[in-house]
Amino acid sequence: MSHEQTQTGAEAVDAAIAAGIDLDGSPIPAAKLDLYTKVMGKEADRQRSGVSNSMRSRIVRIGAKHFSQTELDEMLLAADFAPLKAKEIAFYYGN
Repeated sequence: MSHEQTQTGAEAVDAAIAAGIDLDGSPIPAAKLDLYTKVMGKEADRQRSGVSNSMRSRIVRIGAKHFSQTELDEMLLAADFAPLKAKEIAFYYGN
């Protein structure tokens, strides 16, 4: 990965994985790449329940890193998604 490319966001991580080179320029060990490929292959083959459900799952998983529980719950409801579930709150917010 050239130093001119951005090293932020999912695209940077995906490009680094594809190249087998970490963002700091060090090689990613083959065992880690192999396991990642195996798990992502299984995920790619998994039957989906719908785009809306997948979107909500991603929003919760990533949004919990960036927003408070209250903020994320309010945003989900405002966008007509289901509110945070008790198991999501426990997992992502430790409540």
